[in-house]
Amino acid sequence: MEGAMNIGQAAKATGISAKMIRYYEDNGLIGPVARTGSGYRVYGPRDIHTLGFIKRSRDMGFSVERIAGLLQLWRDRSRHSADVKRLALEHVEVLQQRIAELQEMVATVRTLADCCAGDKRPDCPILSDIATGAPLHPAPRTDAPPARRGALRACQKTPE
Repeated sequence: MEGAMNIGQAAKATGISAKMIRYYEDNGLIGPVARTGSGYRVYGPRDIHTLGFIKRSRDMGFSVERIAGLLQLWRDRSRHSADVKRLALEHVEVLQQRIAELQEMVATVRTLADCCAGDKRPDCPILSDIATGAPLHPAPRTDAPPARRGALRACQKTPE
């Protein structure tokens, strides 16, 4: 087979680990690949091209399930671009939700870090919040997003 590669060569050529290549094959993203007489996988140019498509899709954050849909559309020459666009825009929504969640995490960790004295004392609101997952003090700020309310409670001083 001209241009054929073993799994190690395919991994190097695509930047995808051999383990992930096997996973993609097991999940049907790439079809059953050719095998040598001794059972080793052999990847041809089409397989390498498909793996590149999968890698680029993963780099854009698409899930394996959505990549399967993209691959199906990619292989279907009678596809409608509207179907591809719909899938892409659904993915944009997923990414925007992830961004919002990450921004909330940043705000929570920043709030906890701001509350930590950062001195030689052992008490630390960061570790307390992580360990308990519950607020240390009552009366949260109600204008804060829900995930940050616990962090803000941890920062409030206990009444003396």
